[in-house]
Amino acid sequence: MILRRLKDIREEYDLSQNELANILGITQQNYSYWETEEKIIPIEHLNNFCNYFKVSMDYVMDLSNIRCYKDYNENINKVVVGNRLKEIRDAKNLTQEKLADLLNTSHSTLSSYENGKTMLLTAFAYQIATTYNISVDWLYGKTK
Repeated sequence: MILRRLKDIREEYDLSQNELANILGITQQNYSYWETEEKIIPIEHLNNFCNYFKVSMDYVMDLSNIRCYKDYNENINKVVVGNRLKEIRDAKNLTQEKLADLLNTSHSTLSSYENGKTMLLTAFAYQIATTYNISVDWLYGKTK
């Protein structure tokens, strides 16, 4: 996943990793892992990062050069994600099994996402966005 913009944005505001980690309520080590892409940033932390800097998830993930959308919502919502996953599946004529296979996960996990029981993982959102040309911000309900 391309998250090199995490570092670019942090440096643009002249913050150290430790300062930003404190702002996000995490350890500097965890933040460092995300910046170097040794670990994938959990969606809740990505959302907090984006809200703090007023940037879109699509921008941070290098899916768009638009820093922030006009109709931007700061919240992410499991139910909206589930509904939008179903909408994508229907538009692409995919079964849950086929989408689960694409994401290398189980049918039951995908069902849990679609039913709004579990928040979609960042890596899955990125894979869906790049495969189907979908906005991650739209997928998470941050923009219409």
